[in-house]
Amino acid sequence: MSIQASKNESIYIWLLTAGHFLSDFYVSFLPALLPVVIASLGLSLTAGGILVMINSFTAILQPLFGYYIDKYGCTWLVLLTMPISAVFICLAGIAPTFWMLFICILMAGLGGSLFHPLGSSLMGKITTAESKGLSMSIFIGGGNVGVAIAPAIVIFLILTFGITSLLYLILPSVLLTLAYYFYGIHRIPLSSPPSSHFSPVPGPAWYKSANLLKLNIVMGLRSWPQVALPTFLPLWLAQQNHSPALAGGMLTVFLSGGALGSVIGGYVGDQTGRKNCIMGALFIGLIAIYLLLSNELGIITWIMLGISGAALQGALPSSIVWAQDMLPENAAMASGMMLGMSFGLGGLGAALTATLGDIIGLQPALLWTLFPLILAIPLTYIIPEYTLTAAQQKTEGL
Repeated sequence: MSIQASKNESIYIWLLTAGHFLSDFYVSFLPALLPVVIASLGLSLTAGGILVMINSFTAILQPLFGYYIDKYGCTWLVLLTMPISAVFICLAGIAPTFWMLFICILMAGLGGSLFHPLGSSLMGKITTAESKGLSMSIFIGGGNVGVAIAPAIVIFLILTFGITSLLYLILPSVLLTLAYYFYGIHRIPLSSPPSSHFSPVPGPAWYKSANLLKLNIVMGLRSWPQVALPTFLPLWLAQQNHSPALAGGMLTVFLSGGALGSVIGGYVGDQTGRKNCIMGALFIGLIAIYLLLSNELGIITWIMLGISGAALQGALPSSIVWAQDMLPENAAMASGMMLGMSFGLGGLGAALTATLGDIIGLQPALLWTLFPLILAIPLTYIIPEYTLTAAQQKTEGL
């Protein structure tokens, strides 16, 4: 399938961006649902942490999905991703038992985890090399907007119409899937590059690239506070007798900062280099989170919420481009490692934060999420920033 016309390219870009918006929208229901299901089912913080962990664990599967997508294509699977996520996460709120809730979150997470490597790989195929960076920023920004507005919408619907009103949110996934079908998104071949003169240089296997694995660890450490803060912020506020509406507003500020940060981070990475962008973002996030958690609720809290969200998410675009430089023949797998595996590793850390919160309290437990950022900064520093040549690809390894 040849995609040359700029009009068609724009349509595909915005359809894929809308898909990323909805996919991340559904995956981001859990922080807003968690206080409700914990209260209705009588769960502990540790049980809540297990739910966060399983939601994050599905993200760890993204590189595996990406590997098979790179190898076999199977673009038609994109038609299943959003409806699966939508149906199961919307049913999670009315799950009668912990294990039914567990299954709903697992299935919803699997749908989102399948979309990410598919969507990012498709974005690479339908855009030219000249517009790839901008298109990827738009794609990532769409997902971050979905993450940002999901908690506020979920909390509003629950408070206004009840938990069953979430079932109406299945409809957008059906409508967008129909648009994918009629515009032929599921027929775009992943084996053919958008330009005949583009030929990726073969790269090493992922497990032979020490630098790629280091970068994945860095992004996993970064994801720890990024997952823990929005997940447990509503519970922390509830413990202080603040309203769910306040929690929804604060989540929106944090996640909106992330949406803005992803766009700014992509531009900064282009101008200053991938390493400098990631290190700067980690340092800013470290300071902002400390000020956020060590001050009383006030104007500083709101400002630091936005800055910390922007800093943590601002490192992501540079990590994806950097990873694809290291693994040029496996763009879906490289994207899955940065988008999914790192998020999954962060979710495992967030589960530890929940257990620690049961022991020492949520605020001090959240302060411990600064430690992963402290580790991530020097680890980023020792990763060389370069685009691999053929000779380097043969010699780089563990």
